[in-house]
Amino acid sequence: MDYTSKGFDETNQQTDLGAVIRNGREILFQGFNWESCKHDWWRNLERKVPDISKSGFTSVWLPPATHSFAPEGYLPQNLYSLNSSYGSEHLLKALLHKMKQHKVRAMADIVINHRVGTTQGHGGKYNRYDGIPLSWDEHAVTSCTGGLGNGSTGDNFHGVPNIDHTQHFVRKDIIAWLRWLRNTVGFQDFRFDFARGYSAKYVKEYIEGARPIFSVGEYWDSCNYNSHGLDYNQDSHRQRIINWIDGTGQLSAAFDFTTKGILQEAVKGQFWRLRDAQGKPPGVMGWWPSRAVTFLDNHDTGSTQVIGSCLFVECISGQFDPLFLWSHVFQFINMGPAGMNFHPYPDWIFTGAVWLDSSGPIPDLIPYNPNLCLILSFSVYAHWPFPSNHIMEGYAYILMHPGIPSVFYDHFYDWGDSIHNQIVKLMDVRRQQDIHSRSSIKILEAQSNLYSAIIGDKVCMKIGDGSWCPAGKEWTLATSGHKYAVWHK
Repeated sequence: MDYTSKGFDETNQQTDLGAVIRNGREILFQGFNWESCKHDWWRNLERKVPDISKSGFTSVWLPPATHSFAPEGYLPQNLYSLNSSYGSEHLLKALLHKMKQHKVRAMADIVINHRVGTTQGHGGKYNRYDGIPLSWDEHAVTSCTGGLGNGSTGDNFHGVPNIDHTQHFVRKDIIAWLRWLRNTVGFQDFRFDFARGYSAKYVKEYIEGARPIFSVGEYWDSCNYNSHGLDYNQDSHRQRIINWIDGTGQLSAAFDFTTKGILQEAVKGQFWRLRDAQGKPPGVMGWWPSRAVTFLDNHDTGSTQVIGSCLFVECISGQFDPLFLWSHVFQFINMGPAGMNFHPYPDWIFTGAVWLDSSGPIPDLIPYNPNLCLILSFSVYAHWPFPSNHIMEGYAYILMHPGIPSVFYDHFYDWGDSIHNQIVKLMDVRRQQDIHSRSSIKILEAQSNLYSAIIGDKVCMKIGDGSWCPAGKEWTLATSGHKYAVWHK
């Protein structure tokens, strides 16, 4: 079914920040993976826009479009340059124009927790931004990451100067930049990267200042575990995400990492996890579905990242700059050891090795002899993937449930036509039966090998290898596949 006419009125939504969230009929698409920067990405996506629109997606989350110290885009530097590893400014604007023609919104990846400096300032650190737009000095950098600003209002992103959002001049400049993305470049939605890094009240200020149609934040911290694995009760985990949403004045949704963590364990034969003690879904979706963006994987968790190898780097007098290292790890992955061109800066004295994972640099000190070498061990890999043989059970769950579902590029375009078409069919059922973010849900079964539920009053679904079908002749099979089935009245 063709959904190119999606019925949203941008003029109305520009004056009403809550219109899309109240409507509750979004289906998001993450339009990239970790290695997309290698593949002429803006051109690739432009070719797929008609299919993305026809499938029924309302918004496409694009990778960071501005200049970055790393090709993936998550070490930003010149925020006003739209020439990136994904393509030129011209190609980006052609993509955005094509998306607008097909009535699919473009979601900008907003990376404003940290920013790579251009020149050395206080303490000999690269904490100044001379020579580029937003030419901030050291007062724009938090004191805990080498600047002269105030302390952080969130968690630190290690190894990179973190932006001090308490500074009025910083927030003024960020709002001006967001308005430029929104009103001049043509992005309509925002995704806030590493939202744990600064207070949610600033996200509220940025949304009010730039007025995106829809916003979602990445508030990602660890689920609760015990010695045997994942805890059944994840209430404290989802409460932290809900607190962040509240902090934005309820203007932003958030990725439902709680549901992801539980669902990917449940499909392994633990479907009892999918009903909490109150009989509701156990993630953010169960408590605040209109703000819960459900998903199976993203560029960090289930992407095409591959395991790296140990690298031995000569170290000069024990002086090492982890930021310089972090940026060149990307080059090593993309070009091999020839891409490494180390000449350490005298910023941090590091008496250990740096362990990096795909969510960011995390220092882990390992004793070594600084007069000999620094041993850098790193792995870059899909470090929290949804089980690949249960993908369609996962999509049957999130697409047939309340919340705001999001589909990952790899699953939709790289896993073959069968997976693509099954996802599209589930999206068709969601729209035809008017499942939305606030649809009611009644969980019927939550056993080891079976989960079933009624959504609204017209849709029934099951996942797992347990035998089950709804009672009553009024139910008709809408779609089915390996270990999942959906019925409607």
